[in-house]
Amino acid sequence: MRLPEQFHYQQINTGDVTINVAHGGSGPPLLLLHGYPQTHLMWHAVAPALTRDFHVICPDLRGYGDSSKPDSDPEHFTYSKRQMAADMVVVMRTLGYERFSVAGHDRGARVSHRLCLDFPDRVERACVMDIAPTLHMFEHTDQIFATGYYHWFFLIQPDGLPEHMIGLDPDYYLREKLRRWSAPGAAFNPEAVEGYLRCFSSPEAIHASCEDYRAAATIDLEHDRADRDAGRKVTCPLLVLWGSKGFVNRTYDVQAVWQTYANDVEAEALECGHFLPEEVPEAVITRLRRFFRAT
Repeated sequence: MRLPEQFHYQQINTGDVTINVAHGGSGPPLLLLHGYPQTHLMWHAVAPALTRDFHVICPDLRGYGDSSKPDSDPEHFTYSKRQMAADMVVVMRTLGYERFSVAGHDRGARVSHRLCLDFPDRVERACVMDIAPTLHMFEHTDQIFATGYYHWFFLIQPDGLPEHMIGLDPDYYLREKLRRWSAPGAAFNPEAVEGYLRCFSSPEAIHASCEDYRAAATIDLEHDRADRDAGRKVTCPLLVLWGSKGFVNRTYDVQAVWQTYANDVEAEALECGHFLPEEVPEAVITRLRRFFRAT
């Protein structure tokens, strides 16, 4: 599966990785970042409609989809959100943009958060979907969080343990993630799911995604704590969306949490589970169009 014909595909070399990018439309640049265990195809029901108002850029993050899956390192810096964010700055510059807006879901939302902190002069507006900040979630870990987000603690295990276990049946693992994190009765585009499976099932992709989570539990926390100690917050307007039927809604006062990490927060829960762009695409299109056109 590919995004519709108005999208052009290209491979962009950032210097140490190659990022697979689909982009189309005209207008202000809007970067859309996917989550785990998916690819840029998760925007298939949202991105085409947004091309009427924006130049929509949908990359695969490093380690995912058809982007490079570089070798990991002991400190996990290769898969840090700082590195992923830096990739996106190069992608956008290559496409002709020094400033842009960004919306991210799940892991892509964490990259979006890091983009806002590391490159505040680049990001005009940002949206994060169905997350609380990584640092907040780890520092408020309890039995409820460990049960609901067990994968955070499973995927960070060393010595190839999660890679081996997922690799025994990646099809089952991925489909169960989609089912368990979405609202009851949610349906996913079969072609998109096949695309996720194609990209996720290789040993290199499974390892890269585990490294993403290992980074989140180590070096990403170092970066987050350094920002907090320095008093750095998200300074651009921030739209926070989440699913009213999902874990994040049940567990956190989402708006209040983000108001401690950002200066200008607009927040709303949508009637869905975790996968907002696929469960309620029309609602997502409406909110993104309204928020990003406010510039």
